[in-house]
Amino acid sequence: MQTSSVEKNSNLKDNAGNMKLVIDRSVILKALGHIQSVVEKRGTIPILSNVKLAGEGSTLSLTATDMDIAIVETVAAQVELAGSTTVPAHTFYEIIRKLPDGALVELESTDAGKVSINAGQSSFTLSSLPVADFPVMAEGDFSHNFTLAKAELLALVDKTRFAISTEETRYYLNGIYLHVAGDKDKVLRTVATDGHRLARIEVALPAGAAGIPGVIIPRKTIAELKKLLENEVSEVQVSVSESKIRFVCGNAVLVSKLIDGTFPDYDRVIPSANDKILEVSASLFSSAVDRVSVIASDKSRGVKLKIQKGKLTLSANSPENGTASEDLDVQYGADALEIGFNSRYLLEMMAQIEGETAQFVLADSASPALVRDSADIGALYVVMPMRV
Repeated sequence: MQTSSVEKNSNLKDNAGNMKLVIDRSVILKALGHIQSVVEKRGTIPILSNVKLAGEGSTLSLTATDMDIAIVETVAAQVELAGSTTVPAHTFYEIIRKLPDGALVELESTDAGKVSINAGQSSFTLSSLPVADFPVMAEGDFSHNFTLAKAELLALVDKTRFAISTEETRYYLNGIYLHVAGDKDKVLRTVATDGHRLARIEVALPAGAAGIPGVIIPRKTIAELKKLLENEVSEVQVSVSESKIRFVCGNAVLVSKLIDGTFPDYDRVIPSANDKILEVSASLFSSAVDRVSVIASDKSRGVKLKIQKGKLTLSANSPENGTASEDLDVQYGADALEIGFNSRYLLEMMAQIEGETAQFVLADSASPALVRDSADIGALYVVMPMRV
C-alpha cells in the first residue's frame, strides 16, 4: 500500500515561513472546493479554520482537518521556494473563486505571518497562523486494505446516503454501515436507515476486504468522499481499522474517524413475506408523485397509492390546498390495495433507481414496502407506510 499524502505531509520539513509558488487558478480552486468544507465555519480553535499549504518540488499540498476528518490534496504548481504556511480556508477559497478564469495565482508567505496572493491586477494579503500549530491527525495501523472501482464505491455511498438519519440522539444511525455480508457468496455491503426508510447496496467482495470489521462511516465523511470522487480516477484504495477509514482517490487522501457504536440488526426490518408485486415505470412514477405531492400538506407530505389490476392511482388531499390525483398503467395482478407513503421518501428513493422499471413488493396497507431496481440486483430499499 502506498504511503498516504497525510503521512508524507506530516514528515515534510515545515520552513519557518517563506514559501513562494505560482499555480493555475482552476487547479487550486478545484482542490479547495474539495477540502474547504471540512473546515468548521464557527470553530472554537483558530488553527482549525485554516488550510495548510505546503509547496515542495513541483507540487502544492493542501490540508484541512476538523480533527475527525483530514483531507490532503496534492496538485501541480511551480514552486520557487519550498515551504509551508496556513491561511483562513473560507476567505482563501472565496478569493480564488472570484478571480477570473485562466488566472495565474502567485502565493508568497513571509516570516511576518502574512501570505500575499497576486493574480493579474488583483492583490490580497491574508494573516497566517503558525504551521507548527496545525494538527496532524494520527492514522494508526489499518488492518485491511483493498481497492474498489470508482463506480462501485459511488454506488455504495451514493445510493444509501439519502437514508442516513439526522437524529443526533441515535448517533449510530448518523452514517453508512460498511461490512461484509453473505453466507456462501460474500459481498461488500452498505446500509443506511433513519427508521422510516432503509437503503442496502452491495458489490462483489474485493480482494483484501474479507474479514473487515463492520464500521459506520459518518455522514460528513460521506459528503466529503462524494466530492473527491469527482476526480478523474478509475479506482479508489480503501483502508479500514477499528477506529478509522482512509480513501486514496488519485491525488487526494481522506482519513476519517468512525462512529463508535453498534449498527442495529437491519435484517429484522426487511420484509420477507410480502407477496403482492407492483411493477411501474420509474420515471413516470417519480414524475406523478412529484406532481401530486404539490397538494399534500407540508407536515405529512402524504400520498396515497390505490393499486388495482393494471392500474395505479396516486392521490393527495389537504384542507388547505385541495385535491390531486393521477393514473398510471402498471403491471399488477394481485388483490386491490391502498397504501400511503411520505412523498419525499418516495422521491428520494426513486432518485436512486437506475433501471426503467421499479418493483414494489407489498403485503398490506400497514406493512413496509420492499423496492427493487430492475437495473441493479444488488440494490434493495425499504420504505415504511403512513396513514393518509
